[in-house]
Amino acid sequence: MSVDIETVRRVARLARIAVSEDDAERMTGELNTILGFVEQLNEVNVEGVEPMTSVMPMAMKKRDDVVTDGNKAADIVANAPATEQNFFLVPKVVE
Repeated sequence: MSVDIETVRRVARLARIAVSEDDAERMTGELNTILGFVEQLNEVNVEGVEPMTSVMPMAMKKRDDVVTDGNKAADIVANAPATEQNFFLVPKVVE
């Protein structure tokens, strides 16, 4: 896959980036070089290779997903002008 100057202009317009003609020509070459490196990665045989999170084998540290209220309800509403049973009381705004 190769990128031409029209593609660079279109991507710049979609990204809302101002690109001069000189920059567009320079970016065309740079993007083609980057895409060349990406195409080289397609040549690597990864058949049977397990995905890794690190180079060193390790177990992920996980904690139990427990839902709590944080035991801070009274602290949260402490500065509110009006509360009832740890809920904020607000004036009625809709009739």
